[in-house]
Amino acid sequence: MISMKDIAEKCSVSVATVSKALNDHTDIGEDTKKHIREVAERLGYYPNSSARALKTKRTENIGVLFVDEGRSGLTHDYFARVLDSFKRVSEVSGYDITFINATSQKMTYLEHSMYRGVDGVVIACVDFDDRDVLDLVNSDLPVVTIDHVFDNRISVVSDNIGGMRSLIEYIHSLGHERIAYIYGDDTAVTRNRVASYYNTLRDLGIEADDSYTFASAYRNPKLAAKYTEELLAMKKRPTCILYPDDYSAIGGLNAIEAVGLTVPDDISVVGYDGLYVSQIIHPKLTTYEQNSEEIGRIAAKSLIRLIRDRKSTLIEKILVPGKIIEGGSVKKIV
Repeated sequence: MISMKDIAEKCSVSVATVSKALNDHTDIGEDTKKHIREVAERLGYYPNSSARALKTKRTENIGVLFVDEGRSGLTHDYFARVLDSFKRVSEVSGYDITFINATSQKMTYLEHSMYRGVDGVVIACVDFDDRDVLDLVNSDLPVVTIDHVFDNRISVVSDNIGGMRSLIEYIHSLGHERIAYIYGDDTAVTRNRVASYYNTLRDLGIEADDSYTFASAYRNPKLAAKYTEELLAMKKRPTCILYPDDYSAIGGLNAIEAVGLTVPDDISVVGYDGLYVSQIIHPKLTTYEQNSEEIGRIAAKSLIRLIRDRKSTLIEKILVPGKIIEGGSVKKIV
């Protein structure tokens, strides 16, 4: 294994000078620093993480706490894209990624984070009311949350209120007033979207009909199809149905086709998330594309900034807007 002594001999400098160059000290010249780093890279030198941690009090390792409803991890398309962006930005900044979980030894999330020696943790897609999650959030570790807000933590949040408002305003601009909403699991995200649904209808002068709303689940096409069938059976059925996500919308499309109706001629359909699959079906789905790339990037930058300079880092809620994808699933009826 290549050591700093090997690099020092190759560059004809002291070990102390090599250490200063590799740790970006300012009391040696830039040319010397550049030369030492080039030689270190050519020789294949990698600093020992344990030694580095002893000196810097950091391991250059970030924890990721992510547990979806089905405990299926990165099969969740939206969060997979968010975390892929988070991972790429973190690695470019010199950090490794460790997934945090409750192990067979019955460690809590906080205990596992401490056991792994992570410098900070990003939390996404968990039960934020879980006692173990709250213990981690309230610990001394730097933490950033995605799509959930705590007063004492940086949060990076997709604009769910604005996204729902923009979708309904777009649907209304095409003449629709009987707008149904099949929404997802009871989370802060869902509550914001539902509130925005009712508030936007009110602002547009539309009287909300509670019979047009159903509490469903995310990524559950079967349940979405069931509630779609109930909406289609109404004497005065809606002209447009909003779904909690694009996969659920596909369940709705199947239910509509099964009763001999077509989209958008007989009824319009709108999804949420902007997944790739939504644009390769027929008709292409009108949906709200969340900016998963930006959410992951901001979360990584915010956590790294918090790790490196906790005293001057603002604890803030960062709202990330998305955009409407206009597909062919909404008919103009005026």
